[in-house]
Amino acid sequence: MLSNRLAKHFGAAAAAAVVVGSANAAIVWSGLVNIEIASTTNGLYLNVITGANNMPGSTGGATVPGWDINPWSSTGLSFFNPSNPTGGVYVRTSAAVAGVSNLAAGTEIGATSLYTAGAAQTTGTNPFNLNSSSNIVGFRFFNEASSTIHYGWFRVSLAGTLSAQPRTLVEYAYESQAGVSIQAGAIPAPGAIALLGLAGLAGRRRR
Repeated sequence: MLSNRLAKHFGAAAAAAVVVGSANAAIVWSGLVNIEIASTTNGLYLNVITGANNMPGSTGGATVPGWDINPWSSTGLSFFNPSNPTGGVYVRTSAAVAGVSNLAAGTEIGATSLYTAGAAQTTGTNPFNLNSSSNIVGFRFFNEASSTIHYGWFRVSLAGTLSAQPRTLVEYAYESQAGVSIQAGAIPAPGAIALLGLAGLAGRRRR
């Protein structure tokens, strides 16, 4: 019956609205940004909250206040730590294998993760993949505005070697709530993003 179909439709819409609310309050996603990771000793400095970065060009981190991540290197792929938080900011999956790990989608990134810096893993169970964008790095960062630690992930696309171009940061996401873990690859659901866009449009019309 039409009434039943409408009831199901609005019930689904209400459920989606709940998802939108939680997604809007929690996961912040960059969308597809495809920022070059220069094959230099500077590489890419990025502030994940503001989106500020040092590309194009080869200037250092001093030009990006509050930068959070820095993939770099002209001879491979490495990851440099900011001064805060201390103890490393990039996830490694095992204390037995050195370097920054390529995380499987769904891997939990949070307070209990192991953190490090240095070269991308090329051995073990979590090596980086060449000629692929199937490379997810987990990280934590210090939010200067609230003096809190947040967790996130970013995706890297590589060419035929770790240092070759094109080499890009495809997308990134983080938890807006301090101390809350996030899963590698997690973004707001497409329906949630669409509904958020409609909500923004409605807001503009009301003004």
